[in-house]
Amino acid sequence: MLRIRCKLFSCVSCGWKAGEPVIFARGEGSYPVTIDVLPLPQSIMGTDEQPDLPEGEGLKDSGEIQTINCHYSYSTPQDDSEAHSTYLDEKVPIPEHSGEGFSFRKLWAFSGPGFLMSIAYLDPGNIESDLQSGSKAGFKLLWVLLCATIVGLLLQRLAARLGIVTGMHLAEICNRHYPTVPRIILWLMVELAIIGSDMQEVIGCAIAFNLLSVNRIPLWGGVLITIADTFLFLFLDKYGLRKLEAFFGFLITVMAITFGYEYVVVSPDQGQLLKGMFVPYCQGCGPVQLEQAVGIVGAVIMPHNIYLHSALVKSREVDRANAKKVKEANKYFFIESSIALFISFLINVFVVAVFAAGFYGHTNSQVHAVCNQSGSPHTDLFPQDNNTLQVDIYKGGVMLGCFFGPAALYIWAVGILAAGQSSTMTGTYSGQFVMEGFLNLRWSRFARVLLTRSVAIIPTLLVAVFQDVQHLTGMNDFLNVLQSMQLPFALIPILTFTSLSSLMNDFANGLVCKIAGGVIILVVCGINMYFVVVYVTSLHSVWLYLLAGLLSLAYLSFVAYLVWQCLIALGVPCLDVRGRVRTGHSMFTEDQQDTDS
Repeated sequence: MLRIRCKLFSCVSCGWKAGEPVIFARGEGSYPVTIDVLPLPQSIMGTDEQPDLPEGEGLKDSGEIQTINCHYSYSTPQDDSEAHSTYLDEKVPIPEHSGEGFSFRKLWAFSGPGFLMSIAYLDPGNIESDLQSGSKAGFKLLWVLLCATIVGLLLQRLAARLGIVTGMHLAEICNRHYPTVPRIILWLMVELAIIGSDMQEVIGCAIAFNLLSVNRIPLWGGVLITIADTFLFLFLDKYGLRKLEAFFGFLITVMAITFGYEYVVVSPDQGQLLKGMFVPYCQGCGPVQLEQAVGIVGAVIMPHNIYLHSALVKSREVDRANAKKVKEANKYFFIESSIALFISFLINVFVVAVFAAGFYGHTNSQVHAVCNQSGSPHTDLFPQDNNTLQVDIYKGGVMLGCFFGPAALYIWAVGILAAGQSSTMTGTYSGQFVMEGFLNLRWSRFARVLLTRSVAIIPTLLVAVFQDVQHLTGMNDFLNVLQSMQLPFALIPILTFTSLSSLMNDFANGLVCKIAGGVIILVVCGINMYFVVVYVTSLHSVWLYLLAGLLSLAYLSFVAYLVWQCLIALGVPCLDVRGRVRTGHSMFTEDQQDTDS
């Protein structure tokens, strides 16, 4: 056993931190590399004298820092946290395939994590964004939805690759590589994103229960029901991981059937639909349509989903000591994610097309007249004026019932219920992975579920008690802004870590991928910041402007810190003025006391 004492140094390749005992051993399928444990720069180590050690000299009991040779394996050493992880108690074996070509049996074995990830593209927040896009811009913004989905796929590919290659998910890697203060801030920001998403999902379920019960179940009652059945469904994985994944597949099927039914009933113009999808132009569009296009991007690309996907891929048995197996896993997970996001895209298109064909250009008075003729009890939702129709999930269901009969309303509500229930469950998993990874929790399964659910459910319940189901659009806009602001705290770290050759080895991002990833993240974050600015300026309050300015200063400072770390990882070492980050070899963590072991 080698005993090492070193300050501030952490070995990414071996998963070793300063002060920890470490054993370097040759493992099956390992790859020979040389890890240099050298004296650190004076700017980091301080003024203490450091010995000058010749390479290869035997280890002495004095704890001197030396150069050692070891072998590296793609299988990153793990602690016992994985044994406590929800969803990961069971590993799905991958069947062997004699040939070199494509195997449907292997694709089936890898299928699951991508479909769970795709549910975030079908949550009630996305459904509301879709119907607002259709009612405000018709088919003209379908190309924005297509582009956002493709960008989302590329980002999810990075998340999956990180989990496959390292055997750790993004939150665990952030915990190992960022100093304490940035790590805690990052965790809080991601938790805010999860809370915002959860509130939309739970309230979406509550709205569905309200529609199905013809207003007999109030909003707060629907929230309580959702809380209860979420706890029940979350323990389905005790009956087997594949059964749980099949249940999620069933909920996606329900969404496809229900929203597909609405699509068939409304019968949109297929030519206009294809034109809107593949012609990147928005004729006659103004600020309203521009804001809606920005809202589509913000709704599709969600920060917590990056953390979720990097964790879900750990549920497959992949021999990370074998580069060929790792490459194969990357390929099949990418194919599976592509299929899953294609299905989610079709479902989103169904919703956009229904409201584009049925309600684009309608006024409140027109809808009021139709609802009055149909005998709908919800006619009062639409004032008798000529203002452009403002629609949300609740009003959308009512309108479908007025125009296309009660069956359309109830089928819409079933689809919303499936969307809300499935996304609430995956949101719970996101919360657990994030909290476990950042805080290194060792709690019981029930305690972790209870804590992560309470963090998101309590504010949702308060909103449900003090708000009625007809006045939730303003809150939904605020939650979209909240999630948009948290986007850099997922996208910047994922690009940073997937670009580190010391962490990803042969699977690190190449130059083209680094540049493309950086541009995509810059554009996506810029679009979302525009959405935030538009929302804040609409508040018309000097005090709120002042508060927003102060918060923006702190926010941008932290984003700048993450960008600094990311640029060094991308290969701009001149920014590493103090030598605190070493890409290609290791990333330093915060000061730790010297420890002998």
